[in-house]
Amino acid sequence: MPRSDSPIIVALDMPRTEALALAGSLRGRVRWVKVGMTLFYAEGPRIVAELQDLGLDVFLDLKLHDIPHQVAGAAAEIARLGVGMFTVHASGGRAMIAAAVESSRRVAEEAGLAAPAVLAVTVLTSTDDEGMSEIGINATAADQVSRLATLARDAGVDGLVCSPAEAARVRALLGDDGLIVTPGVRPVGSAPGDQARFMTPRAALDAGASHLVIGRPITASVDPVAALEGILAEIERV
Repeated sequence: MPRSDSPIIVALDMPRTEALALAGSLRGRVRWVKVGMTLFYAEGPRIVAELQDLGLDVFLDLKLHDIPHQVAGAAAEIARLGVGMFTVHASGGRAMIAAAVESSRRVAEEAGLAAPAVLAVTVLTSTDDEGMSEIGINATAADQVSRLATLARDAGVDGLVCSPAEAARVRALLGDDGLIVTPGVRPVGSAPGDQARFMTPRAALDAGASHLVIGRPITASVDPVAALEGILAEIERV
């Protein structure tokens, strides 16, 4: 599978030195890497620039969730970093989501950069129906995903983050062009870890996902390159 066509986003949930070494070893095999809260809060914007210098596109997964003014400001700074995608929480509401979309697009245009895709996180893959009830939401995880996906779509996002279990219904809401990024992906034979709702890579793509976030099955492997190649082979099987 050519690099530009690979749907895998490798989650670099590790210290900077390890993240850069791993990213370097995977360069040419994947297009995307994910920088989450732990790595970004430890290293700041420089880690984004260092990964971009390796020729990789960065998915900055900070899950912004605050009042619209704060989120608009954060989205503007993220846009200036030149990342390819970033996340907000759909549960922040329509005004907050729209503020992130407008701010990031405006600032990117002013800076002469490509606008990052704004993705709205629906329900975390670690949350099941019991977890929904614990936080006072009287709906299944799947129904809440649909509700938040519709809200975020109407607020102008470029795509959604959901578990593979909801990818088909989200694809029906977004149509053919929207991005659907699915964590909760585990290759055949992998342990689920802390994911409550998960699928294999091939099943997630067949359900409608456009991108697959995969971390530990690659990053915790004794041979990450071989692990990645195995997943790519699994995806290509029909």
